[in-house]
Amino acid sequence: MNANPVAEFFTAIADHYDSQFHDEADEDRQDDLDDVAEQVTELMRGHTVLELGCGTGYWTDVLAESAKSVIATDISEAMLNVAREHGDGLDNVLYRVVDALDIPANIGGDEKITAVFAGFLWSHLRREQQDAFLAGLRARIGKDALLVIIDDEYVEGVSPTVCRTDLQGNTWAQFVDAEGGRHELPKNYPTDSALRKRMGTAVREIKIGRWDSCWALTCRLK
Repeated sequence: MNANPVAEFFTAIADHYDSQFHDEADEDRQDDLDDVAEQVTELMRGHTVLELGCGTGYWTDVLAESAKSVIATDISEAMLNVAREHGDGLDNVLYRVVDALDIPANIGGDEKITAVFAGFLWSHLRREQQDAFLAGLRARIGKDALLVIIDDEYVEGVSPTVCRTDLQGNTWAQFVDAEGGRHELPKNYPTDSALRKRMGTAVREIKIGRWDSCWALTCRLK
């Protein structure tokens, strides 16, 4: 059994993820995502991009539009298999199973990684994991690389139900799988000040934008 409950959950729902989490009938949410996608496309233009937590490849398609190349990674082989199917024909994308908290040395091979993208991953990291995530990026990717993080805003009646806050300040929410099983997973909704405080020692030039259903942060690794 996978010791990572987040990875375990998303592996279990890989074949149903898009129908469960990408509701195109939610026009307001889709408008937000389209706006973010347009900005991400411009930010990643010409970059060699490491995507962490690529899931089923929704954002991989966006990155591939303008990036020089994309290494799309996920800890879940099942999710990565779906991403490969969705990305069939993207000739500038390489798919790899990678734990975002344990990035291999020389992940870019002969190419220097110039940008990192993490979509809807940060909120599932506990606070101590967030520190490890940033430390790993600084160690493996290095100074001055562009980092773009996007994630969910809490939307009453739409977001997973928050069930508790632990002693470290992490919020935990109830997620439901395709069979109706319930899973308690970390799901954090940080404020701008919390993001700046958490990331300030590892990155510089932090910029944050917020929409009704999501937020985006750009910065440079120190």
